[in-house]
Amino acid sequence: MRMDALKLSAKERAFLAKCLIESLDQTEEQEIEQMWLDEAERRLAAYDKGTIPARSASEAFAEAYERIR
Repeated sequence: MRMDALKLSAKERAFLAKCLIESLDQTEEQEIEQMWLDEAERRLAAYDKGTIPARSASEAFAEAYERIR
């Protein structure tokens, strides 16, 4: 496969490289999205079990803003 790719013109190789890199970026984004979904499910399960309390959005944002100051 490598030898076939090297036979392509520079323009074709550049396009192939771009497509391959974009496919890696997409995979990473999908993995990150799945991690966030898993975390949301974990937090919901903990809330349903009573392990963690609920907070209002304004309270959560206030704490977040305080942390970045």
